[in-house]
Amino acid sequence: MPSSFDRSATEIDYFKDLEGSIAAALAEDVGSGDATASLIPPGRQATATVIAREAAVLCGQRWFNGVFSAIDPAVQIEWLKQDGDPLAADDLVCRLQGPARALVTGERSALNFLQTLSGTASVTRRYADALSNSRTRLLDTRKTLPGLRRGQKYAVRCGGGFNHRAGLYDGVLIKENHIAAAGSVSAAIRLIHATGLGLPVEVEVEHLAQIEEAIGAGADMLLLDNFSTDMLREAVRLTAGRVKLEASGGFELADLPAIGATGVDFVSVGSLTKHLRATDFSMRITHANDA
Repeated sequence: MPSSFDRSATEIDYFKDLEGSIAAALAEDVGSGDATASLIPPGRQATATVIAREAAVLCGQRWFNGVFSAIDPAVQIEWLKQDGDPLAADDLVCRLQGPARALVTGERSALNFLQTLSGTASVTRRYADALSNSRTRLLDTRKTLPGLRRGQKYAVRCGGGFNHRAGLYDGVLIKENHIAAAGSVSAAIRLIHATGLGLPVEVEVEHLAQIEEAIGAGADMLLLDNFSTDMLREAVRLTAGRVKLEASGGFELADLPAIGATGVDFVSVGSLTKHLRATDFSMRITHANDA
């Protein structure tokens, strides 16, 4: 089995786009300058705290730090919690110290990253916990916020999930439109093998009859699309460990224990990253003085 299908050993560079994401966030929020911050004397120093307003899983420290570093490297941040840590309501997350103008200018962009990535990590933790009594591992998908793919995949890992392919370039997933265009499951697999890309090949199957065709043609993994739990159990029996199996199909949290009980290797859930509910954080200046 190709190592790319060992989701616990995935090699996604989560921080590759970090500086670009931060620059884009500051460009849309700060633009040519923070007009309101001009009311603060330029030499004024301040301290601030960030508080979690609800229970969550923390994620996004490097993005948060990067925002303030880009605005003014003089800002110092002390973290009391780390990415992946559980948070309770009213937990103190971090303290900041530095130029007051920089603190108020960076507040919204920094919190936007923190609340978004913590939201993803938090829902992932709930879904991962629902599979804790099974061998089935939780996968994310490519249904992510534009421009924040790597950050959200990092958040999934912080929440206890695993990553599917990072994009269209690091794995082959032959879906129904590819099969329709190629003519059949077997033809699609033969054509992708002929490219010599050397990537692992996953094939979406929509009914049990396609399983043997896909395995015979050289598939490494099967995506079982909208299979009932009975069909998933039958797929596990038919394949007998010859390929990895991924269940998919709009599953909700309550569905996962039953999915795990079927014995499939993975279940992918798009809502981890696309149905986002941001975590509520608050940042407050606690002291200010002129240097």
